[in-house]
Amino acid sequence: MATSALDSRVFRNLFGTQEIRDIFTDAAYVKQMVRVEAALARAQAKTGVIPADAGDAITTALEAAVLDFEKLAHDTDIVGYPVLPLIEQLLPQCPAEKAKYIHWGATTQDIMDDASMLQIRSGLQIVERQIRELISILEKLSAVYRDTPMAGRTHLQHALPCTFGYKCAVYLSSIVRHHARVKDIQERCLQVQFGGAAGTLASLGSDDTGLRVRAALAEELGLQNPPITWHVARDNIAEILNFLALVGGSLGKIAYDIIIMSSNEMGEVSEPFVPHRGASSTMPQKRNPISSEVILAASKLLRANASLGLDGMVVDFERASGPWHLEWVAIPSSFVLAVGSLHQTNFALGGLVVNTESMMNNLCSTKGLIVGEAVMMGLAPFIGRQPAHDVVYEACKKSIEERISLLDVLKGQPEVMAKISEETLADLCNPINYFGASQLMVDEMLQYSKAKVNS
Repeated sequence: MATSALDSRVFRNLFGTQEIRDIFTDAAYVKQMVRVEAALARAQAKTGVIPADAGDAITTALEAAVLDFEKLAHDTDIVGYPVLPLIEQLLPQCPAEKAKYIHWGATTQDIMDDASMLQIRSGLQIVERQIRELISILEKLSAVYRDTPMAGRTHLQHALPCTFGYKCAVYLSSIVRHHARVKDIQERCLQVQFGGAAGTLASLGSDDTGLRVRAALAEELGLQNPPITWHVARDNIAEILNFLALVGGSLGKIAYDIIIMSSNEMGEVSEPFVPHRGASSTMPQKRNPISSEVILAASKLLRANASLGLDGMVVDFERASGPWHLEWVAIPSSFVLAVGSLHQTNFALGGLVVNTESMMNNLCSTKGLIVGEAVMMGLAPFIGRQPAHDVVYEACKKSIEERISLLDVLKGQPEVMAKISEETLADLCNPINYFGASQLMVDEMLQYSKAKVNS
């Protein structure tokens, strides 16, 4: 019976995908541990540590091994770790003369860390693919809506005009950086673990035998060979968890914007229509932004898990007395949450309904107040910046109190009309004339994205 929303039969597809869950199931993890044991035997056979034919014989036997998961769970509960119980089940299934070479010179954490690394590698590949899909979606939105006017908001108030394409290009900028981060992490953090009891590889002698085995194991598993054992230097794991939290933070920001913009009062966007999605059990008119709500919740959980990764870095001496266990919880859940959030974001943005008419209506709803800065900067060369600020401030105040447009207020002020023409003033009060360099930045961001992601 599931006890978490991540693998719940009811909630699981809101928070994750079957593809990412399959990588982090119990069966998948145990399979990776068996894979590591087989790879270790082959590596040691190649380096002359165990008989030359033992590696292939052990690999063949382990590939056909049948495991009793109930017994494995029972014995793990007693031992505290699954490796010894796993080996006890594997030994009888190997040829007697070769079985003694299973787990030769290794320790529990070697096997568990390597199994986790293999899971992480597969998880990062899915994350990268989903990020690439999101980049493509955001590039399209940025281009299509490059010139679509809308209100830019600060502190939830109208600030200055911008375009919806500009907003999407800002989203895109962070996702492109995440793409660079995931590529960098794949190249730097996916390291093999093989150190023995205290990380010194003493069980394989005082020469370079252990180092040669570690290099061969790295090659067998397709992981990097580090210069030194890292089993108590957990910064690579913490970095991965914090990277996933960064992704969640960017997706959470997008989701938060969508939630607010899809409110009835704004009505600027809405998630794709699917019959009954976001429906209320009592209010038939409701169409709640479900994907965005899930993404927002997941982003908070990802940040919590990131802190677990940081806590897991603070370990004692040459074998941690507990913090390592935090990763057993944080790694699977973070990958499920991150991939689930990317999936939901790609769904929401991939079919996003954009109401350009509402965007324009909202932009004009404050009767020109949103271009107060534009008028101020237009008057500043004639009367000075601060006096211009004061004039426009009073004009805005009157516009609000009397519910008339800023342009009409300003046209009634002789000190303004004496400096600029009515046509110039009308241009200053037109919000679509005050996008600044936002459209040019959209162009630059699109060029940058294509160059970076395709390089």
